[in-house]
Amino acid sequence: MYLCCTILSLLQLFSCADNAGKCYYVDASNGDDSNSGISASQAWKSLERVKQITLMPGEKLLLKRGETFGGELEITGKGTFAQPVIVDAYGEGNKPCVVGNDVSLYAVRIFNSDYVTLRNLEIVNTGKQPLPKRTGLKIECRDYGVSRNITVDSLTIRDVNGSLVKELGGGSGIYVVNGGDSIASRFDSLVIENCHILRCTRNAMIWSGYYDRKNWYPSKHTVVRNNLIEEVPGDGIVPIGCDSTLIEYNVMRDCPDVLPMTEAAAGIWPWSCDNTLIWFNEVSGHKAPWDAQGFDCDYNSTNTTIQYNYSHDNYGGMILICDSGERGYSVGNKNSIVSYNISIGDGIRPKETRSGMFSPAIHVAGPVENTLVERNIVHLNAKSSEKADRSMIVSDMWGGYADATIFRENVFYAAEPSRFDMTQSTNNLFSGNWYLGKYTGRPSDETARTSNEVYRQKVLSVDETGYKGLYTLMDERRVGGKTVRFVNKEAIEAFFAEMK
Repeated sequence: MYLCCTILSLLQLFSCADNAGKCYYVDASNGDDSNSGISASQAWKSLERVKQITLMPGEKLLLKRGETFGGELEITGKGTFAQPVIVDAYGEGNKPCVVGNDVSLYAVRIFNSDYVTLRNLEIVNTGKQPLPKRTGLKIECRDYGVSRNITVDSLTIRDVNGSLVKELGGGSGIYVVNGGDSIASRFDSLVIENCHILRCTRNAMIWSGYYDRKNWYPSKHTVVRNNLIEEVPGDGIVPIGCDSTLIEYNVMRDCPDVLPMTEAAAGIWPWSCDNTLIWFNEVSGHKAPWDAQGFDCDYNSTNTTIQYNYSHDNYGGMILICDSGERGYSVGNKNSIVSYNISIGDGIRPKETRSGMFSPAIHVAGPVENTLVERNIVHLNAKSSEKADRSMIVSDMWGGYADATIFRENVFYAAEPSRFDMTQSTNNLFSGNWYLGKYTGRPSDETARTSNEVYRQKVLSVDETGYKGLYTLMDERRVGGKTVRFVNKEAIEAFFAEMK
């Protein structure tokens, strides 16, 4: 590690000397704000001094490793494709740590910027009391137009004590905000990757943008990948007002059971978004009092695809597909695809919430339209409480009922008697599914299968709980220094081909 840091430091110094743009250095122990700031020996001391500059094309701002910087780091950068602005660490040791003030709404903010990369920092924002809307990193464009190519890479964001209550403003590790009174503003090609978000309340990362379809100006081409989220009780990754978002290889796990009983939350889900692709993610241990699914395809969204994800041991089920039925600003929930996902041991809610211990493996709520649920493996294990909800699928009302939902070639396994309850939803089509277990309310399925030798041999005979057998359909990978599992596309597709 020492050798790697030394080499990195030398490369940074060489790059600064060779680059047409300036390099600014900040050293909390040995710096002085009266210095020039343009060499390590002439470093500034405080984040207040940084607020006086706008970083221009090719310029760098470097914070010294092993140092703690109190206050708020404000970043405004005007980079270009050829000469981006870089905010990074220099020297040896741990990541430089930015610690917000007691009442800081953010510890670091990127504001009205283009072509800026922020990386290799630790961010902490813990006040004496929880503060609504408190975040670690705020990425904001307002009355600006299009903020292009912001990249956030390899940050550690921890111990942010926002509010646990969504209606009060919540709180987050990363908060992405776009809007404006005079100039409509949005992000294009925002990337958040390789970050570790730890002990942040209420959420890990969430957006705030244009959600009303009468005033629609979505951020585009967002990428969220390879992030580790731990000990976050609320929502994990929630793009809002976005188009063409890619969410991949993220992990959310070990969520503490601390939310008030009024609160609903889930792992990864879009709201007011079009063309969202959520694949190759893992969500486990979600314990929200309401919902608590691994994944959610939410309303005012079209063309959402959720596939090749792994959901396990959540209080809620694998997936929520919902639409509130409100059409004043919403286009509803249309053309969603949920396919090739694996759910093991979900729906284990141990206590009553707003509607008993409700936790179906698949919950369809409200007037969603034209949804395809295809080739998923839902493995429900035995539950400890007699009152536990053992439902496989519930499709119920939320200002209306679902229409034209297709359930095709899914594996539904239940260790205990389970049920289907489609209530008043219309034009449901069940085709070629495997119903392994005992069910009440099983829907009409002309090509239904009630046994499968491949599943028995490769899954149930290996381990009735499903983990060991279904692990053969997954790859191990390192995210945030931890070993995690993601669904292997070729393996699960081959498995379904063999099932036939």
